[in-house]
Formats: sequence, C-alpha cells, structure tokens
Amino acid sequence: MKICFITSTRADFGLLNNVIKKVRNKKKFKVQLIASGTHFSKKFGSTFKEINKSKSKINNKIILKYDSKGPASITSVMAKCLNEATKLFKTMKPDLVVVLGDRYEILAFTLSAYISKIPIAHIHGGEVTRGVLDDAFRHSITKLSHIHFVANREYRKRVIQLGENPKNVYVVGGLGADSIANTKLISKKEIEKKFKIKFLKYYFLVNFQPETISKNKTKKQVKIFLSALHSFKNTNFIFTFPGADIENEIIIREIKRFIRKNNNSYLFKSLGQKIFLSLLNYSNGMIGNSSSGLLEMPYFRKGTVNIGERQSGRLLSKSIINTEFNKLKIQKSIKKIISRKFLRKIQSINLPYGKPGASAKIANIIKEKKINDIFKKSFFDL
Repeated sequence: MKICFITSTRADFGLLNNVIKKVRNKKKFKVQLIASGTHFSKKFGSTFKEINKSKSKINNKIILKYDSKGPASITSVMAKCLNEATKLFKTMKPDLVVVLGDRYEILAFTLSAYISKIPIAHIHGGEVTRGVLDDAFRHSITKLSHIHFVANREYRKRVIQLGENPKNVYVVGGLGADSIANTKLISKKEIEKKFKIKFLKYYFLVNFQPETISKNKTKKQVKIFLSALHSFKNTNFIFTFPGADIENEIIIREIKRFIRKNNNSYLFKSLGQKIFLSLLNYSNGMIGNSSSGLLEMPYFRKGTVNIGERQSGRLLSKSIINTEFNKLKIQKSIKKIISRKFLRKIQSINLPYGKPGASAKIANIIKEKKINDIFKKSFFDL
C-alpha cells in the first residue's frame, strides 16, 4: 500500500517527520513524499535541505513562486498546486494521501486528491484560529478528508459537528510533543558557536505573522509589537521569518529595521527543527502569535506571550498569556512570564495537546484501517 505525504513548509515537515518514520517502519506500506510550498524558496531558507538531512526521500516536488502582494498571489499558487498535484497523483497512484494543518497549498493538494478519488487522512483538524483565513482552509480540508487525527476531544467533537463519521475521527494528541520527545537537542554553547550569538541574561524566541482575516492592519500591529521590545535591556530577541502569507514583507522589513538598531537581536529565515526546539528549551519564553508558542513552548514549561487574534480559538495551557496590540500590555506580559511566581505556577500545567506518541498511533490506525472502503462517505447528522 502506497502512503503519500504532502509537506509545504518547514513547520509541517517538522511535525510530519516522525509520522513518516513510523509509517515507513510498517512492512505493509511504501512511503511517498511530495515537497512543495516554501521548501524550495531561498527567501524562506530553502528548507528542502532539512528534509534531505532527515533522510526522507523526496519523490516529487512542485516549485512555487511567492510574491505575497495580494489574493492573486495565493490563488496562482493554489492553481499550480492543483494542476501539478493531479498529474503527480496520476503517475504515483497513492492509496492514501496524508496532509497536516491548514495552509492554502495543502487545501489545493487535498482538492486534487479528492478529485482524483484518493482517500485523504488529515492531521490537526477541528482546531480554530479566528484571526486567519487558514481557519476556513482547515475546515474545508476536513470536509474533503476521510480519516481524521485530532489533538484533543474538543477538536474531535468539532470535526463530527462538521458532518464526519465518529468512527473515522481519532484523538491521537498533538504532533508537537512527539517532535520534542524524538529530537536530540544541542547545547546552548553549540548554538552560540554556530550562529555567533552571545546570549545575554534573557532571550526570547519571536515569531510574528500577519492576521490575514484583517485588512491593512499589519504595519500598525508590527510597529506596536516591536516598539514594546525596545525597552528590554540585557535581552536577546531571536526572530524567525513569517510564513508565505499576504503582507509578510511588511513584517520582514520592520524586523530588519529593528535589528539594525538593536545589535543583540537576530533574524533567521529557518533554523531547522533541532535548533529551533533547542532554542525553545533554553529560552525565557516565546513572543508573537505563532502556533508553536501554543503547541510546543508549553512542553518546555516556559511562558508564551500570544498577541492579537491570529490564534484566537485554540485550546490554551496556563503558560500562555494573551494580550492585545498595546505597547504597555505587551511589556507587562513579557515581564510576567519571566517572574518567579509565574514560572513556579506553570511547572505543573495541564497540556491540552497530550503526551508524546501521536505518530505511532497514527501509523497503527492507518495500518488497521480498510482504506479501500472509505472514499465514499455520507454527511453524518448529529
């Protein structure tokens, strides 16, 4: 049986990699991998190299061009994904396509697989992110998919509410915990040497993304956000690039300006999974509006300052402080997550995305599932 995985970003491959390994270890399966999205973009760090380092073989690729100037850039990317994926599926003939998350590229691949009458397994469905277009993309992928691997019981209920048969919706936990458990972290000194960074008393990982559901707010929001960081002394800010969304250029430009004025801050296109998780481990917390601050940072028992509406609707651990785009409130939140009282409080927090083991559960369920019988489905009425 041929199982075809789709990866479109550094983030989804970091989560999918352990699933791919577990499935490959099953004698019943032949693994296929299609890489696309930002993996082959120099702007975003040419992250296909990270796939090669992991020893996962890229069977086919679809190279895309991003300009992030408006809706037409997204629809042109989706159109190419849709057309090229349909050609690949015809020659590769997978028995099951596995996708993760909510990117528009992944929606195009899912549409192609559905039109090609190939069953689809979707990971991390049922979640809500009210501040981005991805929210609707994710639910659309759910409706096109046949097997659902969700991170929490609440998300299972939501997938069933969307009309999916409960017998095909499985609570496996989040893949972030698996990535952390299966990654051998490197030392702080190794990071300093590799990137020529001298860590100060405090340092924070920073990832800021546009709220794509809003219009023309990004520049104002990023300026407020960065102005809040100026006053922190003896502190490093380690920025990573935003994803390939509309108005990401505004964010990149403003961060570069900030770094020119702040010698102890750094910007990286892509760090790779091992270094990224290692940085999370040694950091004093995460700042911004990235899903990694909600899904991975809590496992290190560190705080996250989550700003704005991008992640609104996700389940949150008590290590996450939500705040609005207000300079003083952001500064207050950053000070809170490094306070002794807060750090003591979050050492025994509840983790809504579960324990490590999701990858093995997914591989075992796929192995036992009768794939040939699941493509034709009916809307499940509550």
